[in-house]
Amino acid sequence: MIYYFSGTGNSYAVAKKLAEALGEELTDIAEAVKAGNYKHTMLQGERLGFVFPVYAWAPPQTVTDFVKNLELYYSGDPYLFAVCTCGSSAGEAIDLLGKALQENGLTLDSGFSVVMPDSFTVLFDAGTKAEQYALLEKADRTLDNILRAIRLNWSNFFRVKKGRGAGVLSKIVNPAFRRGLKTKPFYVTEDCSHCGLCERVCTSGCIRLTAGIPVWTEKRCNMCMACVNRCPKMAIQYGKSTTKRGRYVHPIYQNRKGESE
Repeated sequence: MIYYFSGTGNSYAVAKKLAEALGEELTDIAEAVKAGNYKHTMLQGERLGFVFPVYAWAPPQTVTDFVKNLELYYSGDPYLFAVCTCGSSAGEAIDLLGKALQENGLTLDSGFSVVMPDSFTVLFDAGTKAEQYALLEKADRTLDNILRAIRLNWSNFFRVKKGRGAGVLSKIVNPAFRRGLKTKPFYVTEDCSHCGLCERVCTSGCIRLTAGIPVWTEKRCNMCMACVNRCPKMAIQYGKSTTKRGRYVHPIYQNRKGESE
């Protein structure tokens, strides 16, 4: 089983490739949380993986909460791995996930990071299409190496690009980031086509359409930026910071019916 969390497609693309190569099932963490589905019975020889994006040098709160509440039934010693997708660096995201697993009596055997295009348009520009595809091609090669390690069930094996000041970024900057996960700055421009895609892709489930216009019903969200990046009309903004920045959606989501071209 591979559990994944994804707002704009990077982590889903990684999880899908891993699942197909390893013969494992895929489960969307956001959907599992909404459904209250925390139980899983592992088969003999089954691997358990977690794939997630790095938000301010840590896993999304939804991911760590899910891991802590996961009810896992198994015999023997199951192999657990984690892969995080990130911009320039991952900080201590894998370590933090490992600690969350330990709180649930589980041990992470291996962990990896994959650098991919950054989708946090509040702070970063999406870059050109050429830059995005160059990163995706390199990420695919990195993933091939990760697959080799997982297939061999390598234990205590970690290949993570933490970056400089990882401890400070993950333990000090990230808590400040989480305190700022407020939905109030989101707003919709007159370019909105009332398609409802934002409501469907919101990983927090906090967007509702009122007279065809998205309304954020909670004060806080995952800040996955799915609504901003996946809006086909670029009609959703977050304060002034996203108005002059491009958007990024992984090709695997762009090719879905109803997604932006």
